[in-house]
Amino acid sequence: MTAVRSLHSEKKRSCVKMNWLLSLAAVCVLVPSVHCASVTGWCYHNTSCSDTKWPTLFPSYCAGSRQSPINIVSASATADSNLTAFTFTNYNSDSALTKIENTGKTVKIALASGITISGGGLPDPYDSLQFHLHWGNGSSVPGSEHTVNSKRYAMELHIVNSKATYNGDTALAVTDSTGLAALGFFIEEMSGDATGQPAKWNLLSSYLSKIVNSGNSTAVASGISLDDLLEGVDRTKYYRYLGSLTTPSCNEAVVWTVFKDTIKVSKDVIDKFSTTVRIADDSSELMVNVFRSVQPTQSVTTQSSCSTSGYSLGLLVLSLVLGGVRDI
Repeated sequence: MTAVRSLHSEKKRSCVKMNWLLSLAAVCVLVPSVHCASVTGWCYHNTSCSDTKWPTLFPSYCAGSRQSPINIVSASATADSNLTAFTFTNYNSDSALTKIENTGKTVKIALASGITISGGGLPDPYDSLQFHLHWGNGSSVPGSEHTVNSKRYAMELHIVNSKATYNGDTALAVTDSTGLAALGFFIEEMSGDATGQPAKWNLLSSYLSKIVNSGNSTAVASGISLDDLLEGVDRTKYYRYLGSLTTPSCNEAVVWTVFKDTIKVSKDVIDKFSTTVRIADDSSELMVNVFRSVQPTQSVTTQSSCSTSGYSLGLLVLSLVLGGVRDI
């Protein structure tokens, strides 16, 4: 009997340890740390640990049924009247960005406290914790994670938000099916021959030379707001679906919002990401093609067109009626 109890206790300890490791792996994605590489054991570049192997390496989630990213088929997105406008709090603060880091997998920018989102059909208010980027190999090889009607854009920016009730504890947030809310923005090459544009994106990219190697980080000076970086995007138009983190351990805890309008950035600024930062030290490869392949399609919703077209139609009918009355 003692032996049976001992075996049961050992199994329980193993399960607790496994759950802890999975939570830690997810936190490594969300919270800046220089110690995460040895824990997660995944990559983009090596066939032994690239995204095709993640379902085997991290079967608890990466082999799940609501994985991200996906290809969004615009014609298949169903209307949802609950997808209202967002409220973005302190997105206009020019001290919102606090630190930029080379994680060895991406470039991640930590955000100051007090930056939040609400509305937009979300179940709760969420704290904006950080944003990071995904890209291919310069402007010639696109690297957005989501695609729309099979089109892949040059880059994709993800703002990661956690339910405010968790007070920034992402280990708790990833255990909740809607614990995280990710905002996805496509970055598209600007037309014409402009360079260093937009100015705030050029300023942000100037920090890349300070974080060439994995684990490098530096403070971001005041002068860039999230609104600056999202210039030109109509944030009332978006797609919505329930998915996952796009990196291991791929926890299925994310309410995804993918905006329809793109951020326009000049070619030279886009190219800086794939020609400056490296996956390890000075002798390692440049950080390129840091995006996960699209996963099986999920149910996607978008705004109802009735609120706009219906209103216009109503005015048209009213105009016709009044016109008819006047004619009588």
